[in-house]
Amino acid sequence: METLIEKAGENDTAVYEKAGAIIKNGGLVAFPTETVYGLGGDAFNPDSSKKIYAAKGRPSDNPLIVHIAEMSALDKLSDNIPEILYDLADAFWPGPLTMIIKKKQAVPSETTGGLDTVAIRMPDHPVALQLIRAGGGYIAAPSANASGRPSPTLASHVEEDLNGRIDMIIDGGEVGIGIESTIVDLSGDVPMILRPGYVTRDMLERVIGTVETDPTLMKKTEGGRPKAPGMRYRHYAPKGDMQIFAGEMSSVAETINKRVRQSSRRCGILCSDESIRLYDDKGIIIRSLGSRTDLRSVALNIYRALREFDDEGIEEIYAESFDTEGFGQAVMNRMLKAAGYNIINTEETK
Repeated sequence: METLIEKAGENDTAVYEKAGAIIKNGGLVAFPTETVYGLGGDAFNPDSSKKIYAAKGRPSDNPLIVHIAEMSALDKLSDNIPEILYDLADAFWPGPLTMIIKKKQAVPSETTGGLDTVAIRMPDHPVALQLIRAGGGYIAAPSANASGRPSPTLASHVEEDLNGRIDMIIDGGEVGIGIESTIVDLSGDVPMILRPGYVTRDMLERVIGTVETDPTLMKKTEGGRPKAPGMRYRHYAPKGDMQIFAGEMSSVAETINKRVRQSSRRCGILCSDESIRLYDDKGIIIRSLGSRTDLRSVALNIYRALREFDDEGIEEIYAESFDTEGFGQAVMNRMLKAAGYNIINTEETK
């Protein structure tokens, strides 16, 4: 298969017509959102969802998110729309929030991973919204990467993973956030965050009151059917072995420097602006993810840094941990998954 690559802005009508036709005919198109690049197919075509799973090498019980561009599109997805969905949509849509509700029978089980619920979001990106409208209004889309790899924040990342496996990539430049949307489950008695993201628990609770957080967000889980993308399977992982080190900044740097000196493999370090001066840089590739006072910059750089390490042939990655309060929970959720939950407390190893 030849993968077409087209650059597009909001007004490139011909690109959207071509891409929309591909979606309607059962093909796959990768496209930018404000979070990461997505791999889209017709949400109401079971074969399109099967193609998404095949292109990514993704387990078929890992549900997809249905992307919409209009509030009226909800009527075709569910007969049981809770009032709090509209409250949250008023506050955060278009934007990086995915909401799970009970689905209509017409929504294919292939799209929902066999669940009786459907995950829905309205992205805040002009290219994504144009494509959704051109493709019929309902696009099922996970991140546009090979399953388990760091999510793509540039079209070149998509090309690296999926070239020759999908019909088209729309290049809309770099994304704005860099990690996937918050997922909140509204199908139960109390709203529950199943994946942390840019929209934090505090932000949600200011709109709808009490929100719970899935207790497994920051630890490894085994077995069971995942209710939302990213809950069970290995995600965001670089090719090299990754470890995260927690503790006081100087202790973390001392521990990492010692391990790098003892290693015979090609090493890379992920740190912060505040600590980069603490590391020995002789023959070592060091990347600052950003400032600890601006975790949104850190989020934007995580996946790119991991892919750069892959390009550099890094075999061992030593990463600092970050605060888990607020948006930091989303940052550490992605880093822990990338490291296979391999975290070391340097205060305990002294």
